[in-house]
Amino acid sequence: MSWNLIGHAWAEKILRQHLKNGDVHHAYLFTGAPGVGRRSLALEFAKAINCTNPPDPGNYCGTCSICRHIAALQQADLHVISSDTEGGMIKVDQMRELQRSLILTPYEARYRIALLLNFHRANANAQNALLKTLEEAPAKVILLLTADSAESLLPTISSRCEILRLRPVSIETLASALVEQHQLPPEKAALYAHIANGRPGIALRLASDPKTDEKRTNWIGQLQDALGYSIQQKLKLSENLNKEKNAEPLGDILKVWTSFVRDILLMQAGKPAGIVNIDYDDEISALANKVSREDLLRFLKELTRSLDLVEINANPRLMLDNLFLSLPVLQ
Repeated sequence: MSWNLIGHAWAEKILRQHLKNGDVHHAYLFTGAPGVGRRSLALEFAKAINCTNPPDPGNYCGTCSICRHIAALQQADLHVISSDTEGGMIKVDQMRELQRSLILTPYEARYRIALLLNFHRANANAQNALLKTLEEAPAKVILLLTADSAESLLPTISSRCEILRLRPVSIETLASALVEQHQLPPEKAALYAHIANGRPGIALRLASDPKTDEKRTNWIGQLQDALGYSIQQKLKLSENLNKEKNAEPLGDILKVWTSFVRDILLMQAGKPAGIVNIDYDDEISALANKVSREDLLRFLKELTRSLDLVEINANPRLMLDNLFLSLPVLQ
């Protein structure tokens, strides 16, 4: 039986072999783009490490108390470390608390497992604190880190971990898995696979939100309407979005707009096969003839900058004003 993953069979094979050979390392680093499956792979590995009733070497049953509690992130010997807020930092106090927990004997599992999510968000002090743990890791402790890349961590941390670099799966593989494993209609599965660009975590989040299609339609409609707005109307839209930012995260809206603008640029470049929003093909084709490439590139640059500002919790109203003032003008 394979682990409950979409893609990454090569990584699963490596980890299962480590378990079969009794050669589990004390620290692993799973890298790749957000949503690619880093966290999912780490949790599947954690279940296989500590399962009390594995059906075969390197596997897990999924039904024992430990497997079920790890899946729910509630197992007593599983310690999950992440930033407290979206875009926030992992701090040294969190690492010190973790260190105090890891010196204790496992409560019910064979190993205490520390799952450090998005550890590229750890500040320098927190990374240095982890380095001390890596250098003096207790015998019954396994550290599982996720990060955007190995290069985003201190070299002394990366060098002490077994690194598995995950890549997006093919659009076809992801779409098939959404149909076969999650019973999505084929056309919906294909759309979500394209939007996620081969990242299973993002596709599954889209599929699990009953309002995904409605929100995406509204956000793309807002952008299309705004292309014809006056300056006053653009600033009014900025004001409204700023008021609604807690209900609808700005980062999600900006990511949808970014994918739509890139699709228009791809259509202008004669590469329609690469577009993400495949259900908006006609609208994208029409806009490709109404907006200059230079204006689109300038707006895309501002979108990218705005996404970075959202990550660091910059002034959202000022960011939105600047963004809308850089909107392309319809020809």
